[in-house]
Amino acid sequence: MIGHSHTDHGHHHHDRRGGRFGAALREVFAPHSHDASDSIDGALESSAAGIRAVKISLLVLGATALVQIGIVVVSGSVALLADTIHNVSDALTAIPLWIAFALGTKAATRRYTYGFGRAEDLAGLFVVAMIALSAIVAGVESVRRLIDPVPIEHVGWVALAGLVGFIGNELVALYRIRVGRRIGSAALVADGLHARTDGFTSLAVLLGAGGVALGFPLADPIIGLVITVAILAVLRTAIRDIFRRLMDAVDPTFVDTAETALAAEPGVTGVRSVKMRWIGHRLHADAELDIDPAVSLADAHRIAHDAEHTLTHVVPKLHSALVHAYPASHGSDREWT
Repeated sequence: MIGHSHTDHGHHHHDRRGGRFGAALREVFAPHSHDASDSIDGALESSAAGIRAVKISLLVLGATALVQIGIVVVSGSVALLADTIHNVSDALTAIPLWIAFALGTKAATRRYTYGFGRAEDLAGLFVVAMIALSAIVAGVESVRRLIDPVPIEHVGWVALAGLVGFIGNELVALYRIRVGRRIGSAALVADGLHARTDGFTSLAVLLGAGGVALGFPLADPIIGLVITVAILAVLRTAIRDIFRRLMDAVDPTFVDTAETALAAEPGVTGVRSVKMRWIGHRLHADAELDIDPAVSLADAHRIAHDAEHTLTHVVPKLHSALVHAYPASHGSDREWT
């Protein structure tokens, strides 16, 4: 067996999607994740970028909460106070992800031989649970207000608080999702979707207040139900992405790219298999190659090394690769030693 580990290299792919409304709408509810897009060089640098994204988003959400608290003080609205506390508690769910990124920078040990990158996926599960909780709370509250309408006081202040909450959360959502894609972190993208659900909740507050101001008090719970459906759509995307990571799923085009590149390597007569898995936001690959049995051990080593080097350049975010070289004749399973 011949194996070499390489740190990942930068690959820059440009998003060619148009600015059409339909595409923008799909991007909000189910962001199309190109794991290959705009990757950041280096495993440690990508972890640092993830931690920086969490820190900055917490600052933005903290500032948003302070503005909302100020509005609560001026308006005296207990409902607004409850919504502000909800937003603050949801913002704090980024802390487990911060811890996961920090753990991911630790070196592998004899017990955790692949390192601690999986902590990101565990944090992602927590984020998914919080999105689900948001959907449940929004749905239950909307139904309750349909059955037993509650008058909204200080409509102007309520609308302002909703606007502030929506802008703050959506900015954080866009930032987290963008950085999460760049570093290949499904958990950070899920956390961005979580911030988006909070933004939807604030948007419901804003639209509901507008409906009440126009003389339609049931606008508040009706819009709440619509927002609940939107949160469920976001939840579906988050569950799908985190589930795929936990099941070691990768973009099939990565495998196609790897197989094509390996088959074109000088000295390689065939590609038996290519397997890949994400460990946090780092990608690992194992490949089995058929090589002319007439070559020397040194040449076989060189061919495998060159193949690994090629993989780290053609596959985005590939952190390490292990290539197994087999003699091609008579289907032999013997490896060079």
